[in-house]
Amino acid sequence: MTARKQQLLKRHRRHKRLFLLVALAALLLLGLLVAGWLVPLALLLGWVAHEAWFADHLFYRPQDDYRYAFPADALALPARLEEGRLRVEGEIGAAETLILELRVTAGWLGRLLDPQVWIGDDRQDFERGVDGRRYLNLSGQQEALRTGRLRLRGRFCTLAGTATLHALANPDYAERRLLVVAPHADDAELAAFGLYSRARDVAIVTLTQGEIEAGHYRRLGLDPAAAARLKGRLRSWDSLAVPLWGGVPQNRCVQLGYYCLQLPAMAGEPQRPFGSRESGEIDIRSMRRHNPLSLPGDADGAPTWRNLVADLRALLEHVRPEVVVVPHPELDPHADHVAATRALSEALAGSAWRPEALLLYANHLHDNDRWPMGPAGEGIALPPAIEPLPADGLWSPTLDAGTRLDKAMALAMQHDLQAPLPLKKRLRRLIQQALAGRRWPATGDDEFFRKAVRRHELFWVRRL
Repeated sequence: MTARKQQLLKRHRRHKRLFLLVALAALLLLGLLVAGWLVPLALLLGWVAHEAWFADHLFYRPQDDYRYAFPADALALPARLEEGRLRVEGEIGAAETLILELRVTAGWLGRLLDPQVWIGDDRQDFERGVDGRRYLNLSGQQEALRTGRLRLRGRFCTLAGTATLHALANPDYAERRLLVVAPHADDAELAAFGLYSRARDVAIVTLTQGEIEAGHYRRLGLDPAAAARLKGRLRSWDSLAVPLWGGVPQNRCVQLGYYCLQLPAMAGEPQRPFGSRESGEIDIRSMRRHNPLSLPGDADGAPTWRNLVADLRALLEHVRPEVVVVPHPELDPHADHVAATRALSEALAGSAWRPEALLLYANHLHDNDRWPMGPAGEGIALPPAIEPLPADGLWSPTLDAGTRLDKAMALAMQHDLQAPLPLKKRLRRLIQQALAGRRWPATGDDEFFRKAVRRHELFWVRRL
C-alpha cells in the first residue's frame, strides 16, 4: 500500500472513531433526555443506514480525479455534448477502443444512489458523491458515434459539456497465439474468457492450486489439512477442465501446483521451498500428473521460485506465444498476482522466445472493491487510477449476450465461486436492494458474477 493510501486509511479510521464517539454521546443523551426505548431503535436504524450507504470500501475520495496517460499513437479528439448527443471533432479511423474523458458530478440523489451514465443502451456506474474526471468506455459504439446518434445522459449525476475522446487502434489479439497466465483457477475466466473462447491458438497456465481458506469443506467432516488438500485438488481440476467450456482442450492447459499466497515468500528466497500454509504438502508434483508436457519443476517437485521461473521459461519456449495475458503489476494488488507477473518478467529475461506484447488485466483493485461498479451485463468504465500509471495502450473487446452467458456458466463451474454467502452479506444485499437500488445477477451469488460478466473485457497493452 502506498504512503498516500496509508494516509487515507488512517484518516478514514480517525473519522470513523470520531463519528462513533459523537454517535455514542447522542445515544446517551437520547436515552437520558427522551426515552430509553429509542436507543435500540436508533442503533438498528444506524446499522441499516451503514449497510445501505456507507459499507463500500473506497481508499480515495469520490472527488479525486482519475489520472490516465495514453500512448503517443492514441488519438485525442475534442468532443462535446449537444442536446444529449456526443459530437466528436475529427475521425476515429480504424480505432476500436474508445475512451471518453469527461467530468462527472453527482446530484443530491447521487450521494445515496449509484450515479449512472447511460451510453446508448449501455450503463456505467461511478462512486456515490462523484465529482471528478472519469473515463467512460465507448468501445462497440463506433457506428452510432460516427453517425452522430450516440446519446449520453447521466442519472443521479450531470456530465460536463466538453470532453476528450481517446481512440486506440489494436489488432484483434484473438488472432494471435496466446498464453494466458492465471495465478489461480478462475483468474483466466474472470479476466479473459471472452478472449480465449474465440482465440485461434491459446494455452492457459495456472500457477497455484488454490488450496487455502478451505473452511467450507470442513462441513464434510474433514480436518483443516484434509479440507485444504481437497480444495486444492478441486481447483486444480477446475483449471484444467473449465477452459474446455470455452473451447480450450485439456492438452492446452497446464497446472503448476504451487501453493496459494506463497509466491511472494518464494520470490524473497528463490532457492527455498515453501509448502502449503494449510494442507501440509510440500511436493507440487501431485497436481501436475495431467499436464501435457514435462517441466523443470517436475524433477524435484520443490515449490521454489527458481522452479517457477524455469517452468514459465520452458512454457514460453514451448508455446511460443505472440501475446501473453497476465495480471497488471501496478493495478492488481493481490500478492500472488503481483508475484505472477514478476515471475513472468524474470522468465522472459532468460528466454530465447520474446512475445510482441503483454495484455494486462486487473481482477482486484487497491482502491475500490466494487469495481467494475454497477450491475452485471453492463459496460466497464476505466477503474480508479488516483496515482499515475504507465502510458499503456488499452484494448476492450465487446462480448455479445451469448458469450456473456457462457462466461457466467464458466464461473459457475468454479468450485471457489460456489460457496454460499455469509448471513451478513445476504442481509447487506437485501438492504442495498431495498434502499439503494442495487441488483445482483441470478447466475451466481459470488460478487465476481456481477463484476466479471460484462459487455466488455478490458486489457492494458504493454508492447515489448
